[in-house]
Amino acid sequence: MELEKLKERMWKMGVVPVIAIESPDLALPMADALIEGGLAVAEITFRTEAAAEVIKALRQSRPDILLGAGTILSIENLEKAKECGAVFGVSPGLNPLIMKRANEIDFPFFPGVVTPSEIEQGLGFNTNVLKFFPSEASGGTAMIKAVSAPYAHLGVKFIPTGGVTINNLKEYLKLPQVLAVGGTWIAKKEMISEKRWDDIKKNAAEARAVSKRVRG
Repeated sequence: MELEKLKERMWKMGVVPVIAIESPDLALPMADALIEGGLAVAEITFRTEAAAEVIKALRQSRPDILLGAGTILSIENLEKAKECGAVFGVSPGLNPLIMKRANEIDFPFFPGVVTPSEIEQGLGFNTNVLKFFPSEASGGTAMIKAVSAPYAHLGVKFIPTGGVTINNLKEYLKLPQVLAVGGTWIAKKEMISEKRWDDIKKNAAEARAVSKRVRG
């Protein structure tokens, strides 16, 4: 997917559910709950052995969902994510080797940053979309406003993740520097394993409603 179209869809959604799922068998009902709640987007993290199969299953059976891969900590993860059908990748930190390979295979990749030095490393790899992690522990919205100021003219956007909840979501989405937030609360691992699809749908709908109020 073209990067600008990807960014446009993420901006409109406002929230990207960050998901650790243990079984591919649960992938489709989980995705359906998100879609019914108005969030046709998911970041499937490589924190479980099922991640690659989940991504593959969603790409084949729910092609309209905006599908990313998270917690990419190795080149193997990166290549597997693209091979299985993810259209973007995310990591908690910035690994230059992974960034270099992502550019080589033309795979939109958003590394985790906190400091100006890390932001400049990302920019050095032609990446102006960066995960801000861990967001609340690193100063939250105040830190994002402060650290982004010197780079505003370069169009740098952030995906804050870590400590973002339905209670502070509005404050994050009000920032023009925020492309979307990573929402770990929307479909937690235990909610998926317990098949609490209505709860996931409710969380997605609440998050989408906040996004619509803030961004139209």
